[in-house]
Amino acid sequence: MSPHEHTQDTAEHESASATGGSTRRLALVAVVNFLGFVVELAGGLLFGSVALISDALHMLFDMLAYAMAFGASYTAERFEGGEAWSYGLHRLEPVAAFLNGVLLLPMVGYIVWESYQRFLEPVAINPELTLIIATGGLLVNIGSVYVLQGGEMSLNERGAFYHLLGDAGGSVAVIVSTAAVAVFDLPIADPVAAVLIGLLVLASAGNVLRESTSILLERSPVSSEELRDELTTLDGVDQIEDLHVWQVCSQLTVATVRFTDTATTLEEQRGIRSRVHDHLTNRGIDHATVEFVGHVDLDTDPAGTTNHSH
Repeated sequence: MSPHEHTQDTAEHESASATGGSTRRLALVAVVNFLGFVVELAGGLLFGSVALISDALHMLFDMLAYAMAFGASYTAERFEGGEAWSYGLHRLEPVAAFLNGVLLLPMVGYIVWESYQRFLEPVAINPELTLIIATGGLLVNIGSVYVLQGGEMSLNERGAFYHLLGDAGGSVAVIVSTAAVAVFDLPIADPVAAVLIGLLVLASAGNVLRESTSILLERSPVSSEELRDELTTLDGVDQIEDLHVWQVCSQLTVATVRFTDTATTLEEQRGIRSRVHDHLTNRGIDHATVEFVGHVDLDTDPAGTTNHSH
């Protein structure tokens, strides 16, 4: 086995291990949040807290988001695309993330509507039991954050992380509003907390939609102008004729580079190509195609792309 093949196999093995770990974490978080949703929904219906019901619905939609993310990650990890699907089904990741963000929007509308109804007709709640359940919900969120945090997260994991932070903030809002009802007899605190939760959900949706849309519309994850300037400073690179950088998913960045060079021998040209690939790799690009223009390519070796893994 050549060093090139060994490096590629190692990179693909490490990527597969990371993807598998991501899939398992998303599945675990989905199960935990589903249990939290059941408990909070039952408590909100039994004890009359719209804030608790709102937080439960937030958990439900988060659970659906994690389930979709798990499905996308699981499928992409195991799908063998062959020539027809050169990058497999890794596009499922930003598609699932986009749908997750869209699904959050109607939930915000429901929360605001229910809060408005409670403004008009305040409902008495059971503060003691509501406080216990809200505290349990907060512990679920903290546990889920602990499962996901650490290391580089995929787009779906970041989406889940944003959701969990919103959930944690929602649980805190329920706890504070319930304490206000119990101590100061302020029933309006419950719908106010629900509206705050709705705003947290809206912020989560905005983050996920922005990141997933950037990938789907192939927005460059790095500054093309800066990268172009950096490449032209490399020894042997004359002028960048064409440069494109985009993402297939959050963990696979692709680039194509065409440039003129000052090489006069095959050895010089290979050195230039190696420097370009190394720089692109350092900028987080996983798969790059490099092409010399302006004269005949001295290097006839077809392995003119960086190692890639997905």
